[in-house]
This record gives sequence, C-alpha cells and structure tokens, in this order.
Amino acid sequence: MALEPSNQQYSPSSWVNQISSLLNIGSSLDMERGRKKMILKPILISKNLNKNVEEEAVLLSPTSQMFHEPDYNVYVLAIMGWKVPIEVDAMKAEIQRTMLKHPRFSSLQVMDEINGSGKMRWVPTTVNIDDHIIVPQIAHDNMDTDKLVEEYISNLSTTNVDMSKPLWEFHVLNMKTSHAEATSIFRIHHSIGDGTSLMSLLLSCFRTTSDPTSLPTLPVSSSKDKSNLSLSNNKKTIWSLMWQYLIKFWLLIKFWFNTVVDVFLFIATALFLKDSQSPFTTTRGYKWSTRQKYTYRTISLDDIKFIKNVTDCSVNDVVLGITQAAMSRYILRRYVEGKRKFLPEGMRCRANVIVNLRPALGVQTLAETIEKNVKVIQGNCIGFVIFPLTIAQFSNPLDYVRKSKTSMDRKKHSLGSLCTFYVSKLFLKFFGFKGAAKLAKRVPFQTTLAMSNVIGPREEISCAGHPLVFVAPTCSGYPTGIMVHVCSYAKKLTFAIAADEGIIPDLNQLGDDFVDSFMLIKEAALSKLRTKAD
Repeated sequence: MALEPSNQQYSPSSWVNQISSLLNIGSSLDMERGRKKMILKPILISKNLNKNVEEEAVLLSPTSQMFHEPDYNVYVLAIMGWKVPIEVDAMKAEIQRTMLKHPRFSSLQVMDEINGSGKMRWVPTTVNIDDHIIVPQIAHDNMDTDKLVEEYISNLSTTNVDMSKPLWEFHVLNMKTSHAEATSIFRIHHSIGDGTSLMSLLLSCFRTTSDPTSLPTLPVSSSKDKSNLSLSNNKKTIWSLMWQYLIKFWLLIKFWFNTVVDVFLFIATALFLKDSQSPFTTTRGYKWSTRQKYTYRTISLDDIKFIKNVTDCSVNDVVLGITQAAMSRYILRRYVEGKRKFLPEGMRCRANVIVNLRPALGVQTLAETIEKNVKVIQGNCIGFVIFPLTIAQFSNPLDYVRKSKTSMDRKKHSLGSLCTFYVSKLFLKFFGFKGAAKLAKRVPFQTTLAMSNVIGPREEISCAGHPLVFVAPTCSGYPTGIMVHVCSYAKKLTFAIAADEGIIPDLNQLGDDFVDSFMLIKEAALSKLRTKAD
C-alpha cells in the first residue's frame, strides 16, 4: 500500500510434509456472444511448433501462472469516467499505437505441451484490435444509468476473456451517469502485471490536459526521517554518541522483532488463524463464479492532506482510518442498532493489505521504451501486510486515524511484507505454483478485507482528446468477501469497493458510509484546529 511512495525493495523435509498436508484444504459468460459460461482452459502449444516461435516464446513466471489456478483467476478492472462521450475509433487508434507495442498485450498465454511440464508460455501473436474493444448496445432511455453501469461491471466478474487472444479487453459504455459523461472498463488478466506496473503502462497512453505534449507525472517520495537521531557536531560527545548508538541498537532489535511477528502472523493466517465470524466474512468456500458488486466514491485529496497535517500522520493512515470508520458505521447501524445477533466487541477483524515491492518504471521511461520498441517486462512482485482493523464506535472520529497510525507505524518498522514475498517463493520452490496458489488463496479467505492502492497522476489528463474524470481500479476473482482499492488522481481520491453480493446486499450504502466517515473525520479535524487557534 503506497499512496505515499515507498522505497522498500528487495528446509527440513518433515516441515515440508507437514505444510503440504495442511495445504490440502478447501481448495463465462461471453457477453457479446450469447453470454455462455466458459471454463478457463489454456490452449496448447503444438509439438510441431516452428523454431522461430519456439525461440520467441517465454515462460510465464510462477507468480503469473498462479493467477490461472481455479478460484484464483484474478482480473484487474480499471474503471474510468470521462468528461465527454468516447469516440471509439480515436481510442482504438491510441491503444493500438501504444499498448500493443508492449509484448504482454500482444502475446497469447498457452500451455507448454512440448516438454509436458504443465507450464505456460508467452507466444507473440497478431492482435485484431476489434476483438478487444467491446461496445455493447444497451438501451438506457429513462433508466438509472448508474445502476446499469454497476450491473455491467458486476457481470464482468463472472466472465473470462477468451484464451485464444491476449487476455485484455476495453469496454466502452457511452451513457451519462452521475459520475461522468461516459464510462470505460479496462479488464486485464492479473498474470500480465500488478497494479503498479499496469498503471504506469496505462498512463503512457495519456497526456496532461493543460499540455497535450506532456506525459503525466507521478508523486515522488520524499525521504523524511522524523526520528532525528543525528546530533549536531558540537554535541557529539562520547556520551551522546553512546546514547545514539544505544537507541539505534534498540530500534534494530525492535525492527527484527516486528518482522518475526509479522511473518509468523502471515503463516499462521495461511494455515489456521481466521478472523471472527461477522457479517463481513464469507461463511462458505470462495468460488470464482461468485458474483461481485462494485461501487466507487470520490473525495478531495486536499482534505485528506489537511487531516494528515492536523493529526501528524500519513495519507495512508487517514485512508485506513476512514476505512475503519466506514466499516464500523455500517456494521453498527445494520447489526447492533438493528438489534440483530452480533456484537463487535473483541472480534478479530483484519485487512490483507497488498504491497508492491518493486518500483515501477516511470511513465516517461515506459513511454520512451514503447516508442523505441524496447521490450520491457514487468510482472507481479507483491507482498502482504496483515493489518488489524478496529470495529468500534468512538466519540471522537479522529481516534480511527490515531488507531491506524499506531498500527501502521509498527508495520513500517518491519520487513514483513518483503518476507511474505520470499515465503511465497519458498512455497513455489517446494510445492510448485499450485501449492503456492493455495497459500495465496488462504490468506485473503482467512481475513475480512483485502486492501490496496495505486498512485495516480498529479495533473488532470486526457487520452486521445478525452479528458478523464476519475479512475477507480479494482479486481474480480480475488478470493475474499470485500475489497477496497484506493487511487489518487489530480486533487481527488477514489475509493473503489467490491463485495460478494451475498455479503453486502446494499453496497451503495457502504459506499456512502465511506463518504460520511470522511466528512465526520474532516469536521473533527477542523474542530481540533479551531480549538488550537483559540
């Protein structure tokens, strides 16, 4: 999770057998052609493949192939709102000019029959752009277009992209909603790349609205060290130096202790540690065919930064505070005030926060490599942070932000997210991508909420002359009941909320709770500022 960019980069046989036994646990519609359900079955490479194609074919990484496993067939959905109706031909030409130069958008994913290994390969192909641009004809006169768009996106969560073509689609909905004049959905299989690399690639198609020749820019991390342990030269006595190194030694011990605890919690969660049963958790095993519903809400990024400054925390702390407040507001209204049999006191409620571990190529760099036809491959490099959520009713809404800051500060002084990546690699080594996929499915299933965010551009941007209103990235097929994705764009911040329709029947109400919680926290911050001024 990195709205404020981070620079974090980076067997005994009996134990293996024990883990292996524990892993043996609960393990499409074609919208344009009859909406018939389709099971994901990779096509095969023929054994008489010519040598040129065989040389060009590159193996999928084990992490990418994991996203083809049953009940872990994950797609990235980039929901975009536009200020003007979409001219399909202009958008098609821009996509063909830029994105199709990236090898993963112009390659098939096929099963390797040559060596009988069961592995998949990238095989370059000729792309027919018309197979990927979907423009459904939907009658929407005198209808609730917001609901139509939400239903269309929900239907995408139960479908696959045909494996006989590169695994991406661009859906165009030229109908006015309360959010925008038109809406598009870029659907990309997660095996192509993670959210950060896909965002950089997507932005390479855009230009700033103020200067159509300039590429968008992303926020750059600023290295601040709030724990200023360095002393001025005139104070560096022998005692001050000893005290300085003693503090550093203590912080180092604390750092490694936090790392060990985080790794233990990750493994325990994957094996047996499950969140308390609540209205937010799924009571049955997750199935990929489960239909998901989507909603999104946009708030002011400047107001988020105002709350951040008043509470002396980070943007991430404020975002997590709003999430805790919204979930508490929803659950307390629906289940406690409604006198239903559920009490939140003492419940274990955690978020599975997905963290990008590798810095993405800058938009400028990626655009230059695309123009030069240089093959730059960026796949999936992600870790996980198990973050505790507080479901409670506080008299002061700022307490939600303070709770988030306390927990997040501890997570920042840990290598837990990096270690979870290497734990996953260890599972890949011993159990293959099928075993690692079971591990990856268990973590979100055992937690209440999956959460991630993506940094968007600072400026307002346009693509092929179409100004962008908002971008709301989310996923389908991820094995959890609720997902919250956050994306910044210009001076706005958008929450994209996805949920199993059987868990949250009134998802729009939960979306409104995010906005209401934000407003309450903002009012509390204003009140605190006025009190200080007095």
